[in-house]
Amino acid sequence: MKIALVHDYLSQDGGAERVLKAFHELWPTAPIFVLFADHQKVEHFKESDVRESFLARLPFIKTHYQWYLPFMPIATERHRLDNFDVVLSSTSAFAKGVITGANSVHISYCHTPTRYLWNDTHEYIADLPYNPLVKAFLPRVLHRLRLWDKMSADRVDHFIANSDTVRRRIQKYYRRDSAIINPPVNVTDFAISPSVADYYVTGGRLVPYKQLDLVIRVFNRLKWPLKIFGTGPELEHLKDIAKHNIEFLGRVSEPAKATLLSRARAFIHPQVEDFGITPIESMAAGRPVIAYADGGATETIIPGVTGVFFHEQTWEALFMALTNFDYTAWDPVRIKTHASQFDSAVFKQAITRYVAERLEEQRVGLKQIAFPLSTLAAV
Repeated sequence: MKIALVHDYLSQDGGAERVLKAFHELWPTAPIFVLFADHQKVEHFKESDVRESFLARLPFIKTHYQWYLPFMPIATERHRLDNFDVVLSSTSAFAKGVITGANSVHISYCHTPTRYLWNDTHEYIADLPYNPLVKAFLPRVLHRLRLWDKMSADRVDHFIANSDTVRRRIQKYYRRDSAIINPPVNVTDFAISPSVADYYVTGGRLVPYKQLDLVIRVFNRLKWPLKIFGTGPELEHLKDIAKHNIEFLGRVSEPAKATLLSRARAFIHPQVEDFGITPIESMAAGRPVIAYADGGATETIIPGVTGVFFHEQTWEALFMALTNFDYTAWDPVRIKTHASQFDSAVFKQAITRYVAERLEEQRVGLKQIAFPLSTLAAV
């Protein structure tokens, strides 16, 4: 089987890149096609066969890639993928729009239909740090990209969604069915701590939709210890509004994060995520999650067993959840056992089986088409 891996771009080390990493571990000789790669930010693929588009040669592509959004569809279409049996794309934007050979099977692992084109368009424009003239022009650009995005979904033979939340979005925006295979979490890298310390924890990539300002508003009032890990464009703003009981840890290593989560009273998850890997990591460390009841969290957290929900995305609702939370009333072993179903080994087994089944269907289908043609040629 000759397989190609396609990813949007390698500009950050997040959940989507973990999926690509798992794909690459399954098929280490497969080339990886991307629009551009920043190997200083995503180091895992430095020694891999990464094939970049012409955009990689343009100035400021790594720091201001948003400038080149109008050119990303054509750059995606110029990836040469006509000689592969399987094209496996990992995408939340452009990679599903590649053009494949007539006999190839294209399987797209969709992290979500493009947020800034569909469900978060207005918030995306409002949050951009551009002047009003640029923002006034953006809707026209996004309109054209939205048309291409819908058309590009028709090029996919089979969709995989990373959660039921995303499966419903794919159905709504692309009118396509999809299988569900949850993304990989390295559950075995996390251990239960013999003791719990006096702090709560939250974090990840510090961007507006994560709603971490909501968490800070609550802990400013409670004056309880809170640790926030991660970096991002919201960091300075969050520091400005936080009081002294809140500690910013910056980027932490994976072992340090495992220890941090395992000793926390709970992990706080105030945002809407497509799936949500960090809550699973907290559960893998045996600690419960306090989460907003929407998105992927509703599929992975069992109320009263592995965490609790608050049902309004307000500081008041989170405040009530925290003040009624008893951090001693949880079974760490039971929480970790629940998290084990999301382990990387489970993901790899499911993906390998799915790709093999779709390839076999493709080959059987081609044989069925070829048989009557050959029969007619002989008559």
